[in-house]
Amino acid sequence: MDLRASFIEGMSRAATFVTVATTDGDGGRAGVTVSSLTSVSADGDAPALLACIHHESPAAVAILKNRAFCANLLHQSQQQVANLFAGRLDQGDRATRFDRADWTPGTFAQPLLAGATAAFECQLATALLWETHYIILGRVQAVHLSDQPETLLYGGRAYRRAVGLEG
Repeated sequence: MDLRASFIEGMSRAATFVTVATTDGDGGRAGVTVSSLTSVSADGDAPALLACIHHESPAAVAILKNRAFCANLLHQSQQQVANLFAGRLDQGDRATRFDRADWTPGTFAQPLLAGATAAFECQLATALLWETHYIILGRVQAVHLSDQPETLLYGGRAYRRAVGLEG
């Protein structure tokens, strides 16, 4: 197995939470399913997080122009939303994807997904193009928490949910 194939297989074994990154503003309204989102720090001027988005994604282009985005952490019941924003359900007009879920404008006008376990509205701090992906750093401006914290996971090439282990 070559290095790329081994890397893909190895990373498929890592479970991660599923997020839909959304943005709205002068650069347009866009969203994309992201599995590479992580906390950078809770300290500093504001908490920060990092997302990696393919450079050809209209969402990446819109985030760079809007200089703001929201990371919507999906509830375990929101697999269809993940598939929709990953482009698995249709290849049609990306703008109509927003019509197939419930959204509200957040405190900073970014699209918040109803039922998400958490939503992090961010101001774009910086972005770096690394080969095929933008590494996007955001300063968290607002956090919206639901009362249902069961987060959708993805690992082993399938959606998962967290279960407690007896210890």
